Amino acid sequence: MQLNKTWAVQLDDYVIDLAWSPDGALLAAASQAGPLHLFAGPTGEDRRELPGHEDGANCLAFAPGLAPDAPALLASGGQDGAVKFWDAAAAQHLATASLGSAWIEHIAWRPAGAAGAPASPTLAAASGRDLVFLRADASVAHRFKPAPKTLSALAWHPQGGALAAAWFGGVCLWDADDFHAQREYAYANGIATLAWSPPDGRWLVSGNQDPSVHLWLPEEDQEFHMSGYETKVRQISFDLTGTRLATTGGQDVCVWDCSGAGPEGREPTMLPHEAPLTAVAFQNRHGLLASASRDGVLQLWSPERPQPLRATIKMPAPATRLAWSPDDRFLAVGSEKGVVYVLRVEN
Repeated sequence: MQLNKTWAVQLDDYVIDLAWSPDGALLAAASQAGPLHLFAGPTGEDRRELPGHEDGANCLAFAPGLAPDAPALLASGGQDGAVKFWDAAAAQHLATASLGSAWIEHIAWRPAGAAGAPASPTLAAASGRDLVFLRADASVAHRFKPAPKTLSALAWHPQGGALAAAWFGGVCLWDADDFHAQREYAYANGIATLAWSPPDGRWLVSGNQDPSVHLWLPEEDQEFHMSGYETKVRQISFDLTGTRLATTGGQDVCVWDCSGAGPEGREPTMLPHEAPLTAVAFQNRHGLLASASRDGVLQLWSPERPQPLRATIKMPAPATRLAWSPDDRFLAVGSEKGVVYVLRVEN
């Protein structure tokens, strides 16, 4: 197996986020300087630049599951306290929701095809302690009561019925339709990231500042705690079956077996790097895992194999973001030096 560079482009600053359109035709990149950049994903051609956000952009997300003739709806959040909506195919600004002075660091679209999901897509946005549901025209569908501390992570249940929102000290599950709190979990430290296990959301997992990983089983009223990491766990990724969980937090990728009763008491699979990890990402539809480290090394793994390493490539700078295309043929890599690479996976 090989990772071959398809194209690369230099942006104006550190690459802070990447997002593929649902059909894989477009790749959006946000640089920390503020502008948003759009490319034809497979080729890198037809580059366009959007003004983005004054003082800097923080996050990007394409709306999922829209009609084939609908515009490619892209949302972005910035240091200007605004969420902006864009027609990515036409490279046009559609609307802006100004949510206050706090940075917009986390946005997440409600998954498509959710039972009872509204026809109009819904975007969750975190602005300081405030959680807001926005419609695609930038109007506010609901504003929740402020969290006790600044919101640090958002994650939709895979079936779209609830949103998990984290802050220093806990996580709340908010019902997506009646906006009531379904459940609240206390956690006596900072939470850096959240993820639900696909396809049914059996597990809710947090990567933490302590450093550790915490797992909840909401339907079974159980929770588990996995400690012993070297550094804060900033990135976590489930495979498509929801049975393997990859985490950063040290020099080796730690892959937990979440099948059956879960990882407690089991030894994880350790996938080695020679420098601290910066990113991990499982494919969307297949089983490959990508991992990147501070020395610029990017590796592909099949964690279930006796010899799991499948490919290695050395990048000129450490990766800040990894994003698989919807069909898993391409891996987009954002780097600290502002270069976006798109690699093709070939057997």
